[in-house]
Amino acid sequence: MYVAEIERKVDMVHQTSLFDAEPEHNPTAQPKNQPLNPLAPGEPLAARMRPRTLDEIVGQEHLLGSGKILRRIIEGDKITSMIFWGPPGSGKTTLAEVIANHTHARFVRLSAVSAGVADLRKTMEEAKKFRFTGKHTILFVDEIHRFNKAQQDAILPHVEGGTVTLIGATTENPSFEVNAALLSRSRVFVLHGLNEEQIVSILHRALTDNERGLGRLHALLDDDALQQIAIYASGDARTALNVLELAVLSHKVDASDETPVQITLPMIEDAMQHRALLYDKGGDQHYDMISALHKAVRGSDPDGSLYWLIRMLEAGEDPLYLARRVIRMASEDIGLADPQALGICVAAQQAVHFVGMPEAGVILAEAVAYLATAPKSNSVYNAYNQIRAEILSGHNDPVPLWIRNAPTSLMKNLGYGKEYKYAHDYYKDMSVEDAERPPVGKLQEYLPESLVGRRFFEPGQQGREASVKRWLEKRREAERPD
Repeated sequence: MYVAEIERKVDMVHQTSLFDAEPEHNPTAQPKNQPLNPLAPGEPLAARMRPRTLDEIVGQEHLLGSGKILRRIIEGDKITSMIFWGPPGSGKTTLAEVIANHTHARFVRLSAVSAGVADLRKTMEEAKKFRFTGKHTILFVDEIHRFNKAQQDAILPHVEGGTVTLIGATTENPSFEVNAALLSRSRVFVLHGLNEEQIVSILHRALTDNERGLGRLHALLDDDALQQIAIYASGDARTALNVLELAVLSHKVDASDETPVQITLPMIEDAMQHRALLYDKGGDQHYDMISALHKAVRGSDPDGSLYWLIRMLEAGEDPLYLARRVIRMASEDIGLADPQALGICVAAQQAVHFVGMPEAGVILAEAVAYLATAPKSNSVYNAYNQIRAEILSGHNDPVPLWIRNAPTSLMKNLGYGKEYKYAHDYYKDMSVEDAERPPVGKLQEYLPESLVGRRFFEPGQQGREASVKRWLEKRREAERPD
């Protein structure tokens, strides 16, 4: 179990034997004032370039700009329990490290990947001992979303009682991944992925830093190469620095050689290879992207629709899940405006199941493009929801007698089916204005008594529903009393 503690300005000399251990002498360790050898094995560039002060942090101006709340909290050493939520490489752990460097409190790190309840219990017992000596403990839990309910519950009483101040870092939505009780006692700070300009700034710093970066290697990159790394990184500073380090170190074999080496765009592309896309089938990215796909289809944007579909497929989403969602879109957002849409999507689902990936991707793309360019209507969807709400609110009247089934003589004697009008016997004598629609006249009432006169289905004006709308307006007009 890895538990690292940072002690700053320790004023408890008499506690040394209980809490502190003398660091082991390492004769091979480099003095702190000596620059690291960038070609020697050790910490990766991303770890070496991690900011140590607030002023070194790039991005997150909404939290760390002059006068912003998080900056004031850190500078004033008024640390309260908080959760840092943001994508990978946005600076969550970096912020925790900056707090560790700045605070006078005892700072303890735990990784939720490897820590268990026993580790938490030990940490809390130590925090209690330090509290008796006047030393407060800040507990940083990286990837806190990986703690289960029992582990999070083990932290809660110690946060409530002031034994520790909690700082959690997560890439997942804390509303779903952090216990409500723990979340209510913490302030959530949302970190944003870095933009391309900010990534390029970080890369420039790494290239020119002689102490922690690659400055002593005299590597030269043109703007196109730096921009390509920034695009590839997708807001993740760690990824960008890893690509830069690989590209430079794979072409510079002698750190003592001061001859500049030009790192070209092809070298960068070779170092990038194929990146695994940021995606979690059970997390926010999954739900955000399927939402984006659905909204792009609804908004009749084939470009956006195809983009989100293909991005999900490339990230490893189950194509059958996407096929099911596409079928739902056909009913919810196209409906009777183009009844063929549902059949096309069902056929696509069957084809995806039969063909499999990667060939099935084009089949799904065809179905999505069809939906995006089809006329739109949510009339059936709205009618369904309205009627469901009526039923759930208590409108559960008995079926009118005239439309009940009457298979026995007893039921017939009770009036079941009496005065039912068999529609086909009447249609042949009624005038037809539109060959694709039934006659305008309504033969009898089919709703329960308490809902007579209610209108639930309101067709739209796109596609096939335009003629449905005209027919229904005439039908309802004919029903009105003179």
